[in-house]
Amino acid sequence: MLNWSFMLAGTMLTSITDGILCCLTGKAASLVMPVESSEPADTFEFVEVKPGRVLRVCHIIPERQSSVVTEEDQVKESEQEKGSGSNNSSSVHCKRKITVYRNGQLVIENLGDVLHSQILQCQDGDLEPCSTVEVELADYKEVPTSPEPKPVPPLPTVGDQKPAAPPRRRHRKPKRTLMIDSEREISSCKGTHTDLALFFVHGVGGSLDIWGSQLDFFSRLGYEVIAPDLAGHGASTAPHITAAYTFYALAEDMRAIFKKYARKRNILVGHSYGVSFCTFLAHEYPDQVHKVVMINGGGPTALEPSLCSIFQLPSCVLHCLSPCLAWSFLKAGFARQGAKEKQLLKQGNAFNVNPFVLRAMMSGQYWPEGDEVYHAELTVPILLVHGMYDKFVPMDEDQRMAEILLFAFLKVIEEGSHMVMMECPDTVNTLLHEFFLWEPDMSKKDAAKTDPDKTVTVNGVVVQTPKPNKPMDK
Repeated sequence: MLNWSFMLAGTMLTSITDGILCCLTGKAASLVMPVESSEPADTFEFVEVKPGRVLRVCHIIPERQSSVVTEEDQVKESEQEKGSGSNNSSSVHCKRKITVYRNGQLVIENLGDVLHSQILQCQDGDLEPCSTVEVELADYKEVPTSPEPKPVPPLPTVGDQKPAAPPRRRHRKPKRTLMIDSEREISSCKGTHTDLALFFVHGVGGSLDIWGSQLDFFSRLGYEVIAPDLAGHGASTAPHITAAYTFYALAEDMRAIFKKYARKRNILVGHSYGVSFCTFLAHEYPDQVHKVVMINGGGPTALEPSLCSIFQLPSCVLHCLSPCLAWSFLKAGFARQGAKEKQLLKQGNAFNVNPFVLRAMMSGQYWPEGDEVYHAELTVPILLVHGMYDKFVPMDEDQRMAEILLFAFLKVIEEGSHMVMMECPDTVNTLLHEFFLWEPDMSKKDAAKTDPDKTVTVNGVVVQTPKPNKPMDK
């Protein structure tokens, strides 16, 4: 601990000196330079998404795709998959009615198939019948309306005479109503399937290196993996203009990467801020995005930058505070703060970005379209992974996300925090792999029936359901 304190003091002294020069000259004290990585050089590609805007991308193609495959081998593989039923997809009816009322109430009626399963315990998910979810919109601001009449007290009873019924409340007209009615094919995604690609998107202050364990694990299993560095992160270029780091600019970067590498079926894995870009792509390309994984991504609310955040300070001040920010991130992002976690923080290049980029990234998180309704429209199966000790994303935000989404599975990892994929790589890799292999069990579809009289309340959300939900697996 003493050595680390001396290192922190020395680094902070250097940062203060550089920060003063930054304030005097008006230029950035340091530039974002390519970072070292253990991956072979031939796995990296540099993609120009716009003129002068270049992103580093880790693209690993398994040997089975690069080698020549004869027509006879393709026929044999197809017959084996057909005989075993491993590549048979299940058609799920995605139908829900989304109603937004003027008082801020959001009512979601699931009229089709609803999937719930404990992925670690069973290979096939159970189909459960319809349900109705009622929530309050997070960004709703109450407006003055005409006062509602006070309830009339019941009349005194005389003999067997019953008290008068209270007046019925007038039904409010909805502000808007959306109907979703489609069929989605959900199938098991194996590493041997040549029509499949995995995308990994990191969050603010990181780089593609935070996915090192996942890229190695799934590429060894035969999956084609793609992981980009966001603009200003890792070895991607860092434009010195604030507009380059808005949500919309970064989302268009991810769209360009997705269109370049996408296969017929694609699985998106996002962490923290990267979850928003995965949500954007899943909404824009519902036929190509097969499954989504959200790791500590937060609730289904619209993005809006905080005006009181420390990241609103000038870039030169942030540069002086960079050692403190790195230390704070270590304490908040990891469940433990040992030598292993410090090495992971260094290898993952968390907060190893230009202060200007960091400030612009935090200020550019404005996405009003990404609200509860936007998330409720998603029909793709989604796995939510939450680290128990995450100090950035509270548990109730991921629980709220699971309640809004149509097909969602929430898994909590007790030993992990915000950087759970680095802290518990084996657990996360196993969980993700089982989700990739998962496909719904359609044999129970006809047996599901709705019981409208039975209701349960979970986290303040009224859910109409035929039977209690299965306990959440941690």
